[in-house]
Amino acid sequence: MLLNFKRAAGALTVAVLAATALSGWAADAAKDYPNKPVRMIGPFTPGAGTDATARIIAKHLGDQWNQQVVVDNRTGAAGAIGVDLTAKAVPDGYTICLISASMHVNSATNPNLPYDLTKDLQGISQATSLFYAVYLNPTVPAKNINELIAYAKANPNKLNYSSSGTGGLQHLAGELFDYMAKTKMTHVPFKGSAAGIVANLSGEVQVGFGTLFGVRPHMQTNRLRVIAITASKRSPAVPDIPTVSESGIPGYSVDQMYGIIGSAKIPKPIINKINAGIIVALKDPEVVKKLNADGSTPVGSTPEAYTATIRAEVDKWRKLAKAAKLELHF
Repeated sequence: MLLNFKRAAGALTVAVLAATALSGWAADAAKDYPNKPVRMIGPFTPGAGTDATARIIAKHLGDQWNQQVVVDNRTGAAGAIGVDLTAKAVPDGYTICLISASMHVNSATNPNLPYDLTKDLQGISQATSLFYAVYLNPTVPAKNINELIAYAKANPNKLNYSSSGTGGLQHLAGELFDYMAKTKMTHVPFKGSAAGIVANLSGEVQVGFGTLFGVRPHMQTNRLRVIAITASKRSPAVPDIPTVSESGIPGYSVDQMYGIIGSAKIPKPIINKINAGIIVALKDPEVVKKLNADGSTPVGSTPEAYTATIRAEVDKWRKLAKAAKLELHF
């Protein structure tokens, strides 16, 4: 018994020493972080809202740290490829990822993902909160949400709507629209929201849910018609555009937030160092101005708060998918 006790005590001492050493290494690594270029994975296509936001924040972080922060676009599978690379990267803080709320939906509805967003990754900071613009090809005879609903009901499955991929937030924004308005539109997924906009411009699809950043140039030339935004209230960025909720579907709201995540194994001191840099960036007036142009509102949050938000969002969309009996095919 005495021998076993001594062995157990010895093992405990070794474990404590190892944990202390690891903690000390993490603290030292954070002091020297970053001492080489940082890769910020962008899981969606160049030109998309996520890409623009990633580049704005990466530029500011690079200037703060006197190190390159390189945006690496790794697209496909509604963003899952880029997130998986982040989850499996060496957990030293030199690979991080800017995601959208589409990742919450994807994790809530796709059972085939190679990672668990709530376990294999951790939040570093929520970057922004923003809305989608609901836009139409001008051939659609609708000038507002009520007219779109009436047309969709009179022509079930005739309208196609685009998304950046099956199971992403743009997809679920359309599914939620159908569910709440009792309409039937056909979902057409693309590899990124930019490709969906091109398809809408050509008439391949007629309806879209996209960021103001991507849609605004075509809205100004009347090649696309924006009829509403998905926010719960009107935005100062486009005060004349009503919300979906006030225009015909009371209670409809979709927040396309962006945030930065990393491997769940990245030590806390390094996570805190990255978080501090992001917070500084999001308070810079020039950064705020650029993000506002996308309809984004800078947020900035603690790693713990953003991690909790991710978990709550995944749970919310999982419950909605079940309640609406959504059939998603991956």
